Amino acid sequence: MKIFSFFKKWQARNKDRQRADRGLLIFENTSEVIRAELVLKERGWDIKVMGPPSEIQKGCDLVIEFPLIEELNILRSLKKNGTVPLEVVPVTGPLLTPVNLFQIKDFGDHLMVRAANMKLTVEKSSLIIVNISGGGCPDVPFLAACMIGKSLDNAPRPREIGHTLCGYALDLAFEEMKQKCLP
Repeated sequence: MKIFSFFKKWQARNKDRQRADRGLLIFENTSEVIRAELVLKERGWDIKVMGPPSEIQKGCDLVIEFPLIEELNILRSLKKNGTVPLEVVPVTGPLLTPVNLFQIKDFGDHLMVRAANMKLTVEKSSLIIVNISGGGCPDVPFLAACMIGKSLDNAPRPREIGHTLCGYALDLAFEEMKQKCLP
């Protein structure tokens, strides 16, 4: 039993060390997060859009987690593109760990991915999108009409046809579903 207890403590310490090299970019609004994500991914940085920890939530429901060692270069790139974060916060402890935006639920014949407030459901055998729900943005019915009944590999990306936070969240769910289901 002592060895098991030791291993659990070691694992917890190691997990904190892995997070210590990460930082969070906090923005005023969602469109700034989307622009910053595009700029940073185009330049090849290892970033991830996540939900902010409640301790640092400012106004936007999203933050960008990034490698802290790249802070200066990332800030230069963002400034050059006119998207400067309100604040940069190092992830220093478990209370500052960002929240994963994804929840996945397996219903047997169907798989649902939820990203923030948007849900995307596919039939597992055919990979046909059978439902899109959530959000309250005006483009959700349009996105659903364009995507339901199409397969994951033939449906349009929500980010390309939607223009709201709901469209962005649905795009995150769409990409996560593709990673889970497509080879």
